[in-house]
Amino acid sequence: MRVLKTFMLGGLVAALTACTTGTKNEPVAAADLNNEDLYEVHHDGRIHVFDDQATYQQFLEVGETSFRQTFIGAGPKGETLVFGVTGADKKKKVDQVAGYNLYHGTLPAAGTFYGEMRMEGRIYVFDRIEDMEAVRTTGEAPLRYTEIGAGPKGETLVFVLRSDNKKQKPVELMAAFKQHNS
Repeated sequence: MRVLKTFMLGGLVAALTACTTGTKNEPVAAADLNNEDLYEVHHDGRIHVFDDQATYQQFLEVGETSFRQTFIGAGPKGETLVFGVTGADKKKKVDQVAGYNLYHGTLPAAGTFYGEMRMEGRIYVFDRIEDMEAVRTTGEAPLRYTEIGAGPKGETLVFVLRSDNKKQKPVELMAAFKQHNS
């Protein structure tokens, strides 16, 4: 019996050692973060959030996504939050999905961030997630460059600016919008 206990204890130690020497502490590669872009559609008391452009485009075409995580009343003004996820993300816990973490501020945005928010017949375009969070909360962008009727379906385009770039036409942000919507 003593030999069996010793054998089992040795096996347990070996198993625990194997579990703790894996690669879980390695930093996530930058390509794996998926923090370069975020898309939102505010409609009928829901905020649809996407971290994948293809899933976002599918939603714009058909009004639904194949896979989603829904949180009733979790938006800033009590809206339902709907996170559209990819097939690869559908089996992940929601807190492992980049869009969820970007939306909630637990994942920093990439330096070359692009954000798009469709709300009340307007398409807001961002190059900083902090500006996107502010517009989501307040519903308005105090500094902006607006093109009325210039969106893909005649929407007003609102390029969100800041105090450091408010006197310049947002040429790079306009080009990024065209790239993401062509």
